[in-house]
Amino acid sequence: MRNLANALTGFRLFGAVGLLFLEPLSVSFYLLYTLCGVSDVLDGWAARRSGTASEFGSRLDSVADLVFYGVMLLRLFPRLWADMPRPVQLWIGGIVALRLGVYALAAVKFRRFASLHTWLNKATGFAVFAVPYLMGHHRFPLYRTVVCTVATLAALEELAIHLGSGDYRSGCHSLWETGKRTVE
Repeated sequence: MRNLANALTGFRLFGAVGLLFLEPLSVSFYLLYTLCGVSDVLDGWAARRSGTASEFGSRLDSVADLVFYGVMLLRLFPRLWADMPRPVQLWIGGIVALRLGVYALAAVKFRRFASLHTWLNKATGFAVFAVPYLMGHHRFPLYRTVVCTVATLAALEELAIHLGSGDYRSGCHSLWETGKRTVE
């Protein structure tokens, strides 16, 4: 159990790369995609349960998330983009620019890559993860609006946390938390 959390995160990392070679929305794609999602949920649980949560594990999780969502941008986003209205395309572009700005701010301010695991970031991750399962549903445009709203709020919250913190607050789960541990 000691290395289970990092093994699950490593599986997601390699699974994401494997998705590059599968036909999007095929049965094999959905199977590996789902396993990657399950591993994302279980790695944090395993780390907390075994008492092996670490800064390395947190960074590995962030890298695995970035790779996973990068692969999704390459494999699924082109299918979604063609059907999106221009305002939604601009909104998504703004979210990406804001998120990159937050990463840049953290890199400059804290001299490290910093991606917080806030509740809103987790909600965004879950909402984005569900997109391939809901793409063909008649209420997908409404769902897409909800996803963009949550993603915008999550990025703004992380920006506010970084701007208001003197040092990196890796244990911070929301803007309203105080007194959580900091990592220098």
